[in-house]
Amino acid sequence: MCGIVGVVSHSPVNQLIYDALLLLQHRGQDAAGIATNHGNTFSMYKANGLVRDVFRTRNMRSLPGNAGIGQVRYPTAGSSSEEEAQPFYVNAPFGIILAHNGNLTNWEQLKIEMFKNDRRHINTDSDSEVLLNVLAHEIQQATTGYSLDPSALFKAVSVLHKRVRGSYAVVAQIAGYGLLAFRDPYGIRPLCIGFNDTEKGPEYMLASESVALEGLGFRFLRDVLPGEAIFIDLEGRLYNQQCAENPALNPCAFEFVYLARPDSVIDGASVYATRLKMGEYLAEKIRREFTSGDIDVVMPIPDSSRPAAMELALKLNLEYREGFIKNRYIGRTFIMPGQAQRRKSVRQKLNAIGAEFKGKSVLLVDDSIVRGTTSQEIVQMARESGAKRVIFASAAPPVKYPNVYGIDMPTRNELIAYGRTEEEVCREITADALVYQDVDALKRSISDVNPMLKSFEASCFDGVYVTGDISRDYLDRVETARNNPKPTVDDAVRSQLNLNLARVD
Repeated sequence: MCGIVGVVSHSPVNQLIYDALLLLQHRGQDAAGIATNHGNTFSMYKANGLVRDVFRTRNMRSLPGNAGIGQVRYPTAGSSSEEEAQPFYVNAPFGIILAHNGNLTNWEQLKIEMFKNDRRHINTDSDSEVLLNVLAHEIQQATTGYSLDPSALFKAVSVLHKRVRGSYAVVAQIAGYGLLAFRDPYGIRPLCIGFNDTEKGPEYMLASESVALEGLGFRFLRDVLPGEAIFIDLEGRLYNQQCAENPALNPCAFEFVYLARPDSVIDGASVYATRLKMGEYLAEKIRREFTSGDIDVVMPIPDSSRPAAMELALKLNLEYREGFIKNRYIGRTFIMPGQAQRRKSVRQKLNAIGAEFKGKSVLLVDDSIVRGTTSQEIVQMARESGAKRVIFASAAPPVKYPNVYGIDMPTRNELIAYGRTEEEVCREITADALVYQDVDALKRSISDVNPMLKSFEASCFDGVYVTGDISRDYLDRVETARNNPKPTVDDAVRSQLNLNLARVD
């Protein structure tokens, strides 16, 4: 899961990209990077950390140019080393710099092909570097001479779609030419475009979510279509073409559940409105399973579950209260690496208001239950605050299957609902009762808001992988690799230091 942005302007874009990344910070808190293009030269700065910590005044001054791209990253493949922060750069052909949101499911095979057939060396274990080199190779194959035109770029993206599998929303800057953006043929990860009219002509911004456009004064134009490629030259001229043979829109359902900001619109559906609908459908299920008087009060787990909890309380005519106060200076626990770190962060992130719980039967509403760490801690906090009964409700269905399209839940044993019944999950999180959203109801929550959306990437809920290339053997390999990670450069340095200390002793 990452956030990407690309801008073509008539004035310096370094501050604009920085501000856009702040608006997309919720999509990745591991690393941030910005690359700008001035003339035929790229300038780039990237490092691990939050946007506000990565970039200093001296870094911003070193990023001149009227066009550029940026990314905030949370790693779902490779490692969290600074070497794999994005954007990535390759010098031929022309000079290309790329940022990617998603996950390639055949990147290891492509890496071998790059070495054997395309004579390209991949320096990291990042699927994004593989994607960049596939793009660079296909652009080189599609061009003749020293010039580059949009038709050659679109031809290159067409071949890339045939070679690459998985999810990918991409922004790429080509030195001296302009900005290329494209989306995978299934439209799994989001990407939209906005514009700003100026005296010198239109300026364009592409971003993972519409909130980045609107927050910076750009007018939302539309979502990039699945399989579509868009090229904007440095003069602000826009070209686009459908580059996939059989595109089919299957947006990620988990974007609407948790990942995206509620004030964003993805593929024509307001995230906020879909979360209200989730609360409405969840209320219908609770009405069927509980009798009047079983619940005294409804409370959200801040923040992404708040719309669903409010609508649920309204539909059931129950009192709605804020029982937990969130510390907004702690990161999102779902995307924190390590079970121990997530568990520790829950208590730092949330604090209960004891008076709201004491002697009450409380219905806690969360957006989802993934690993169960957060849910168990929250139930315990409610009991410690005096709740006589704790009912836990998830606005999403049980997360039973790994996600391989860019969300960090790739192994089955990490998922609390994998191999367990709802009753067993309820016992694991120590709640008195547990209610999950139904899969069909979740999908209806989105399609009710935009009836044009018929199909979804909801593999973590229903086990259906829309790209058609995911087997049990593939999932086993991913799980094995995750449980036995390769040592990073930092690990090697620490090991050598420990060895040297041992020799001194």
